[in-house]
Amino acid sequence: MKESLKIGIRYTHKFVIPKSKTVPALYPESEEFTIMPEVFATGFLVGLLEWTCIKAINPHLDWPTEQTVGTHINVSHEAATPVGLEVTCTTELIEVDGRKLTFTVEAHDGVDLISKGTHARFVINKERFDAKVSAKVTP
Repeated sequence: MKESLKIGIRYTHKFVIPKSKTVPALYPESEEFTIMPEVFATGFLVGLLEWTCIKAINPHLDWPTEQTVGTHINVSHEAATPVGLEVTCTTELIEVDGRKLTFTVEAHDGVDLISKGTHARFVINKERFDAKVSAKVTP
């Protein structure tokens, strides 16, 4: 982690919602999902908020050796967003506790506030992390 990784880092990320990020696309194996409305899926919203946080802090890490993984998400999904609208996500790093990073997050689709909350990430060494994950599946 670089010394520049400090509370107060802010970032804004914009993304136009394609059909591939709607509820029916979330789990195409699920009949229940495939017949639901084609609006931005909560699962993909979480990923977009994570992506925004990653973009905010990557310049302050020894990327790609150091990376972050999500460890906690506490967000609302307050309004439906149809395909084609641009979602603007904003984040601010509000706490640095060793390798644990906490952010506020918010998303707006140009019409409604669609999400707000907090997200925590943990700084990892990718090589060591991958080794631990591999050990789980290697007898």
